[in-house]
Amino acid sequence: MIFSISLKHPLCADECEDAQLNNNDYKICVNEAIYELDFCLKTCPPEIGCQNSCYENYTQMLFLCPCIEQESDVFILVIPVYVEKSYLQSGDGSSQISATMNAPRNDYADYAAYALVNGKLHIFGGWSDRTKIARLDDCTLNELTSRLNEERVFGHAALSIENGKKAMICFGDSDDIRKTCEIFDGSTTVSTFAADSTHSYGGLGLYKNQPATVGCNFEQHQKAETLSATGWTALPDHPKRISLHSLVALENQSMLLIGGYYYNGGVSQSGIWQLKDENWNEIGELLQADYHGSAIYIGRSVYYFGYSSKAIERLDFNEETEDLQNIEEIGNQPGSFYYPVLFQTVPNYCV
Repeated sequence: MIFSISLKHPLCADECEDAQLNNNDYKICVNEAIYELDFCLKTCPPEIGCQNSCYENYTQMLFLCPCIEQESDVFILVIPVYVEKSYLQSGDGSSQISATMNAPRNDYADYAAYALVNGKLHIFGGWSDRTKIARLDDCTLNELTSRLNEERVFGHAALSIENGKKAMICFGDSDDIRKTCEIFDGSTTVSTFAADSTHSYGGLGLYKNQPATVGCNFEQHQKAETLSATGWTALPDHPKRISLHSLVALENQSMLLIGGYYYNGGVSQSGIWQLKDENWNEIGELLQADYHGSAIYIGRSVYYFGYSSKAIERLDFNEETEDLQNIEEIGNQPGSFYYPVLFQTVPNYCV
């Protein structure tokens, strides 16, 4: 289903009526887009790829013009390994527009984990600074004075907990850090229970409203665990020795495991697995197998941003029981971006 929203304030509606005749800002914007399209087409070599890119750029420019209605009601800010490559993706695939973001360095989000705390996007650790905590304010990633207790370079994960008031950050790439966890409340970090098994690249998700994790890249096991008020306890093992997947909680208390890497066969996975009522079941498959991806649940759809295939896929679930209904490829990432940071936002955010 395609939704339509109006971006115009009621008092400004008249400005968009017959905008092609009466709205100077609209006419200037469209004329600039047409000029750029014409110049691009005329300077293209005889290659269809160049011609197509001209029209794609033209479409992106039109989306920035006043009075152009956006078809989608979902917009996702994507911050990949290189901040300068950030973009805004529409949920229906109709637009993908470059976003202008600011950060202390271009690789600031490289291998960083992310979660919302009090409605604000935060990123944790990563290649550029293994103990950093940064917050997205408007279009800028601002580094906080608070630091992680453990060095978490890659293989770690973050999860919003306690109704979004805090974030839990767990695991990492070396030694006992592969088991450890800490909690950030917006200003300070405190250590909490360590998992019984290592879960580097095992991810974090919610199962029955409790943090959960599955698998491990280094030890290549299939163990799953969940955290309660007294510590971690075992969940049913996943049927495969898997990691590098994405974990997503549904409102029906179940948890999805999407994609990943299977060590028995040494191949990326297309499986969409669901842990529900203490049982794992494969409920569908991605259109393209992938791993190292990121996923976000908005409304009744999961948006999965793949790394190896670059595919952006939307998994649609029905309203009542959250059963998987449809899978659609809505676009491609503009590069092979692993673990991009995802943030639901509004049209034209930072563009």
